[in-house]
Amino acid sequence: MGRNPLIVAADTADPSEAEALAKRLTGLVAMVKVGLTLFVAAGPEAVERVREHAPVFLDLKLHDIPKQVEGAARSAAGLGISLLTVHALGGPEMIGAAVLGASEGAAAIGTEGPAIIAITVLSSLAGEGLASPASLAFEAVSAGAAGVVVSGEDVATVREAVGPAPTLVVPGIRPGGQPANDHVRILSPGEALERGADYIVVGRPVTGSADPAAAARAILREVGAS
Repeated sequence: MGRNPLIVAADTADPSEAEALAKRLTGLVAMVKVGLTLFVAAGPEAVERVREHAPVFLDLKLHDIPKQVEGAARSAAGLGISLLTVHALGGPEMIGAAVLGASEGAAAIGTEGPAIIAITVLSSLAGEGLASPASLAFEAVSAGAAGVVVSGEDVATVREAVGPAPTLVVPGIRPGGQPANDHVRILSPGEALERGADYIVVGRPVTGSADPAAAARAILREVGAS
């Protein structure tokens, strides 16, 4: 396998803890995810501290009027991040605004900028009554998103809908024998990649380990990426 598929979620409100985790995972993971809990607690400083040690996936799930999302994406891109999430339910105009804002923000600091990744259906939700993840994914990619976040059981269907090029990020990943916690729609690392995922997001099985680096290496061995 070529590209490292592992993203580890730094789900903490403590930027020092997140930075320490990123430092321990330097060179082992594709990215470290900074989510809402950490960003609301510590803001851009948290991103900057984590980015000293690993590329950052900024998971803010932006969902607002296009102008607001454009501005937020522009500011986020200025932090030098690699991925930024928006909600696919925000619609094509909002997604396009995020892409534009991210491009402008990246240009201001001389980087290529973050890929905009659209959230389809949260992995904490069961499937009844939800919008079609494949339709949301197709619309998001058509609007300019580089890819989508998709829950485990929908990976193969979404991959078929969007084709081989878009990036698919799959959260709620649990290595064999690990508890599901608050995720409903989960897969093992190998299952997700076999069905078409490009990146897998793992949180507590790594961050809750006494040795996060060893846990990350074990996942990479499991999927043949080490």
